Amino acid sequence: MPIVFRWRGYRFHFFSNEGDPREPVHVHVTKDGADAKFWLQPEVNVAYNKGFSARDLAVLSAVVEEHRAEIERAWDEHFA
Repeated sequence: MPIVFRWRGYRFHFFSNEGDPREPVHVHVTKDGADAKFWLQPEVNVAYNKGFSARDLAVLSAVVEEHRAEIERAWDEHFA
């Protein structure tokens, strides 16, 4: 499970086995047993959420948007 970065205790990562065929670029965010998945294309939005509040999701969406290029680069490097 490649970890792209950590921020304020949240882990931003993806899995090495992201489906067959592989799902589009996305990132998982976990902290304290909560988990969410964010699509990056065509725009950042929540694919699913287990345990984060609406406020948390808004903040996390902004963080994903801020680090979008880094996440996409890590995805491309890992799956190249």
